[in-house]
Formats: sequence, C-alpha cells, structure tokens
Amino acid sequence: MKKLFIPIIALSLFTGCTHEVQTLPASVKTPLMTGTTVPDSIPVLSNKTNVKPPDNLIFDTPETVEIYDYLTIEEFVKKSNVEILNGDRLLDTSSMGEHEVYINCRYSEGEFQQKVTYTVADTTPPTLFNMGNSPYVTKGTEFDLKQLVGYGDNYDPVPNLTYEGEVNTEEIGNYPIEVHVTDSSGNETSWNMTVVVLSETPSYEFNGEWTPDYSDGTPFNEFVEKYSGDNVKLGIDVSTWQGDIDFNAVKNAGCEFVIIRMGHFYDEIKQDDWYAENIRKAKEAGLEVGIYFYTTLHTAEGVKELAEYINETLDGEELDFPVAFDWEEFSTFQEYNISLHELNELFNLFCAEMENYGYSAMLYSSKNFLLNTWMNNYNEPVWLAHFTDETDYTGDYFMWQASSTGLIEGIEGYVDTNILYTDRFEEIKK
Repeated sequence: MKKLFIPIIALSLFTGCTHEVQTLPASVKTPLMTGTTVPDSIPVLSNKTNVKPPDNLIFDTPETVEIYDYLTIEEFVKKSNVEILNGDRLLDTSSMGEHEVYINCRYSEGEFQQKVTYTVADTTPPTLFNMGNSPYVTKGTEFDLKQLVGYGDNYDPVPNLTYEGEVNTEEIGNYPIEVHVTDSSGNETSWNMTVVVLSETPSYEFNGEWTPDYSDGTPFNEFVEKYSGDNVKLGIDVSTWQGDIDFNAVKNAGCEFVIIRMGHFYDEIKQDDWYAENIRKAKEAGLEVGIYFYTTLHTAEGVKELAEYINETLDGEELDFPVAFDWEEFSTFQEYNISLHELNELFNLFCAEMENYGYSAMLYSSKNFLLNTWMNNYNEPVWLAHFTDETDYTGDYFMWQASSTGLIEGIEGYVDTNILYTDRFEEIKK
C-alpha cells in the first residue's frame, strides 16, 4: 500500500486549552454536511429553456472534488465565458461517488442550463493528534496501541490502526515500531515510535506535598499595560480551580469581563461547584459575564441534552457573550468513534440549539486545532487560545486567551487572561 506521510499534529496542540481536561436534524444549517438544503437538481429555467449554449462555450470544472469540501458553484467553475446566475449555491459534497449539478448561465442570446458531472472522493489522510508521547507499558500487561496514540479522520469514524514490529510485554526494554492509520478510502498516515516496557509505568499522582510557585506569573497590571488600547477590553476566565474569588478586587485590578465555567461532561453533565456563586458575584461586581462548558459529548442527542441543560441552568440569565463550546479531547480521539466532520456537525448543532433557546454560541479552541480540526464554515464566533505574546493566527476571532499564568488581586494562584476586541465583537452581533 502506498504510504503517505503528513505533518504531525502532536499532543502539544493542547497548549492553549487549559480547562479540564450522526446524523443531524434538517433544522441545522449545514447544507454541506447533511445535504438537506442541496436539492438533486436546479429547477428548469422558465421562459428561456430552449436557448442553446454558445458555440464557443468554455466551461472548465474539476472532475473530482474532496468530500465535505465547502465549495460554491462559482468556486467550482474554474473558467467560463458565460455569466453564472446561481454561483452562490453550494455544491453538494455530502456523499462519495458521482454527482451532477445543473448550472444556470446567461449570455447575449439568453439563459440556459449546463449539466456538469463530478466525483466526490476522500483523498485526505487521517490526522494524528498524539504520536505516542507517553509510550509506556507495564511488564506482563496486554499491549493496546490505541491507548497510547490519538488519531482521527475527516470522513471515516473508525480508521484502521496497525503496526509493524514486535512489542514483548514479558520483557523490559525498548521496542521500535512503525505505526499506520488507514481510512476507508485507503489514505494512510504513518510514523515511527518506540514503545517502552517497564516494571511499572510512571505515576503522576499528586501526593499533597507540592508547594506552588507563582513567581513566573504575569501580574494583571502588566497585562493591562501591554494590551490595553482602543477597541480592547481585558478579562479572565475562571472555574472551580480558582476557588473563592473576590470579584470586587478583580474588577478594581482592571478586569472588565469574566468567562465562567458552568460545568463539564465526562460521564455525566455536572455543574461546576463554584458556577452559581461566581456568576452572581461577578455580576454584582459590575463585570461583563459569559460562560463556557467543557464537554466530551459526541452524539447529537447528547449535544441537545447539553444545550437544554445550559438553558435551564441559565433560567433566563442574560449574558454579555456567546456560550462557549469547549471540546478538547483529541489525545485519544478514536475512542469516540466519530469523524472530524461529525465533530464539526455537533458544534453546528450546538449553535443551532442555543439559538433556539435565545442564546448565541461560540467555539473555544487552540490555534492548532482551529487550523487542523475545526471547519467552522458558518463563521460562528471564535474564542482563540494561543499562549504567546503576539498571536500569528490569521483566522477570524473576537477574543484571545493569551496566557494561563496571570496573577490578579482577588484570586489566589494562576488565572487565564483574555483580550476582547470590541469592534470585532460588534460585527458578530449584527
């Protein structure tokens, strides 16, 4: 089988996401994904259906397009010497195989339809999230490679994982192997890793003796001095990890807004222990307020349940920002048996459900996942996580989580610091 090596998206992609670690209904606005708004053909033109195409008609279109590629007809037609009337219509790339589309055209003699056939194919190799960053196996245990790596595919929810080489868990030692992830279309991602068999695997349990050192943190007044300016507001995001917060002191330190974790989902939906008190005290202190929810939900039913829970918990509470959808579990993504495309559909569903409840939604993610995982074809608001002094992310975002080591009066220990661009925020609210 032909081997295709692609750049690796390593586990370090998680940097910048510091929070704890299907088929959709027709109401979801995903014409590419569901096909519900892409009819089989365009209705026949009225009045001028007998006009012949010009004798010198030029109509250049590709024979093959990528599955789920977000293309308008205008983008699909590479070259033409007639005017295309329905160019803003999305091309149907929701299923593999041969498709046809009727394109409405006009020239000096009148209007006509041009039938074009094309094939939808998957040529994208699987994506690697975790190439075995902790490849440790305990002597005498069964070797399960799926527990050590993380991968996913744009189309195939269950790509095939294989490896070449031998791992003998009865003998302590290092075992080099070549790993392959292959999707249902034959696209392959391969890499080399070394499995380490130990008498016992390293333990990272906290024994309670560690004393935190916050000497490398950035005081909030320095953050204000560095990033304040026109069309900018500065804030923080908090969860149970920050404990009891003095929000009046936080506001007096120059903080203007706070994004609060409402809760998380691992095996069940659970409210953050400090959520109710945090949102009440933050509002009483005069801070602008938003919420986020960390989730590993991976079914349409689960996402609907989550949106309903958020709505019921808010109980009419007004928010200053969209509700943030926080999905970060990529280090063993294959455990969820969904494609990356389906994950994007779940975010679209979440946005639609929150809108039905009268709230808007946004996507929280790190720079690398925004570049390599999230399509966000409908340009929902983005809260960017990128821990650096100056981000080079060129996509659209209205809020930037720039650091996880902020220090501010009213909170003991580190806190995430954020920059809100008010002009961009006003645009997304229109």
